Amino acid sequence: MSAAARPVMGLFERYLTLWVALCIVVGVAAGHFLSPLFAAIGRAEVASVNLPVAALVWLMIVPMLLKIDFGALASVRRHWRGVGVTLFVNWAIKPFSMAVLGAVFIGWLFAPLLPAGQGPSYIAGLILLAAAPCTAMVFVWSNLCDGDPAFTLSQVALNDALMVVLFAPIVGLLLGVAAVTVPWATLLLSVALYIVAPVILAQIVRRVVLARGGETALARLLARLGPVSLVALLATLVLLFGFQGDAIVAQPLVIALLAVPILIQVYCNAGIAYLLNRATGEAHCVAGPSALIGASNFFELAVAAAIGLFGLKSGAALATVVGVLVEVPVMLSVVAIVNRSKGWYERGAAVRKGKA
Repeated sequence: MSAAARPVMGLFERYLTLWVALCIVVGVAAGHFLSPLFAAIGRAEVASVNLPVAALVWLMIVPMLLKIDFGALASVRRHWRGVGVTLFVNWAIKPFSMAVLGAVFIGWLFAPLLPAGQGPSYIAGLILLAAAPCTAMVFVWSNLCDGDPAFTLSQVALNDALMVVLFAPIVGLLLGVAAVTVPWATLLLSVALYIVAPVILAQIVRRVVLARGGETALARLLARLGPVSLVALLATLVLLFGFQGDAIVAQPLVIALLAVPILIQVYCNAGIAYLLNRATGEAHCVAGPSALIGASNFFELAVAAAIGLFGLKSGAALATVVGVLVEVPVMLSVVAIVNRSKGWYERGAAVRKGKA
């Protein structure tokens, strides 16, 4: 992987949880004191798409997709076991297990503590979060655990390609199971608007930049766009919390309760991926990023889809925001576990290879 695709964790990424917490405060205050402005933003829609939010989402997503080289798919065969494990966790376990966790915790155990009638919407947001495997932030997590850069890049590219065709069917199926009416037209529009179109645009820009200035030019472009992407994310969160302010002030416990199934799934999925890679004898430099890809989420897409499907004021949008809130500290803890268990992992993988 090139230097452009191997970032270190910068100031914004390292303290993302702090910035999200500040967005809660700013958003809630702004929603209260500038309610006419937020009402006008909420009305700025075309075909159920909020235009200001759509613009911000594109500013979030496109810079991240510029890092993806779909040419890396050719190297998938080098680590086929790790790729198979990650795909299994991402697409066969993750969305479906979240639907179960959402039903158990949000639909049953925590139901008396949540606002009446909001359970299905919260579950829908959790499903949207789980159905979108992480993209750009995985490069940071992989770098922190000395992951194989070629594997990380090829796996992310493959997940992005699969997301184009699998996201809508899986979300539609699970929302139906969760007793949520699926607005198929809006869901397909969200896939086209927030996955297909940005992927195409990012690949066109990537090829043009590489053709004109090579990897150095791409690195410069990514360095300039990185802060733009994060500022757009934070601005989107301010809008969300501005619309959700009254609900949050009235029910601060909701955020903590929504975090429970997210945390359980992160550690379970990471553990499953890590152990399956060890059982197959895969190298630690592959198992680490495999576990991290299996645990983390493309929360920018989840936030955008939740807004498009259910609205800025919906419980689904709030549930996806909780995923952003817990992302950095939780994933850093997974990185720490992967790094500290490296000796144990490699002893087991060596035994497995010796038996093969």
